[in-house]
Amino acid sequence: MHTLRRYIAREVIGATLMVLLAFLGLFAFFDFINELDSIGKDGYQLHHALIYVALILPGRVYELMPIAVLIGTLFALTTLARHSEITVMRASGLSTARLLGLLSFIGVLFVALTFVFGEYVAPPAEKAAQQWRLTATGSTVSNELRSGLWVRDGRRFINVHTLTPERTMIGVRIYEFDDALALRTISYAQRGEYKADVGWQLSDIAQTVFEDDRTRIERLPTLSWASELTPEVLSVLMVTPERMSVTTLYTYLRHLADNNQQTDRYEIALWKKIVYPFAVLVMMALALPFGYSHDRMGGVSVKVFAGIMLGVAFHLLNGLFSNLGVINAWPPVIAALAPSALFLLAAAGMLYWVERR
Repeated sequence: MHTLRRYIAREVIGATLMVLLAFLGLFAFFDFINELDSIGKDGYQLHHALIYVALILPGRVYELMPIAVLIGTLFALTTLARHSEITVMRASGLSTARLLGLLSFIGVLFVALTFVFGEYVAPPAEKAAQQWRLTATGSTVSNELRSGLWVRDGRRFINVHTLTPERTMIGVRIYEFDDALALRTISYAQRGEYKADVGWQLSDIAQTVFEDDRTRIERLPTLSWASELTPEVLSVLMVTPERMSVTTLYTYLRHLADNNQQTDRYEIALWKKIVYPFAVLVMMALALPFGYSHDRMGGVSVKVFAGIMLGVAFHLLNGLFSNLGVINAWPPVIAALAPSALFLLAAAGMLYWVERR
């Protein structure tokens, strides 16, 4: 059994890595083509685009791993079936359950690899890519409102006109309310820099204080502002939720929940980050029924094409259920699990049909 496991592992891992490299090359080419429109604008040059594309590749590895495992496993098993090796294995007493167990043992490696890329490699690489692009073009972090970024921190509402790629705040307005929701102070700072020991250090502050029947204006050279809005929390503005790490998502979720803000999108993204690596095992189970076919004429190419279509369908469903979950306020765990659950049911149905045939 050990020899058989090593043989199947070698075939599956080799085919999966080959497919993954092919997909990475294809997506890197498309990403580079997408960057061509920006080359020559605002100081953005060819080498900037190449480095940016290289930095987002770890995120592509994370996204493509289940699809690559599906196609790689399907290719390896179909090739074994074409050479009648699967038939010999089954005739020697290898049951479907044991073969599925062998594939699951191999799949744990890809689950771990997907988790490592999704949690430790892709998020910092994606953040570095966005910082690199913003720095190269001399841009600031994009915001949806012309007035800048708006965030809530307890009884304070903060408006940041500009957030630089180094996460320095420029043009900061802080509106502070009391327990009765009456406006107490409006502070405007020219600049804000974060220091780990004291929090945000604001400089060149003009503060308007509202008292019973009058107002007064104070000018301060510096002001320390302790807040949960650390640079790590603000960094979510530079990376989409799906590309964040679990720890960053959880931190930002707590901040939103503490301030009674909508968390649906980030909760779904968090559950997807937890569930997504295990989609690798579902893809392997889905590929197994194809290995029981014995088509010798054009069977491999047809099944690989079917695997590509299934992989594309999984990728689309993953995005679709995330959006539907936000729109319809579904429980986040349901929105995250639904695509994998549907494909697992499809795999179970196909295996049952193959076994009964």
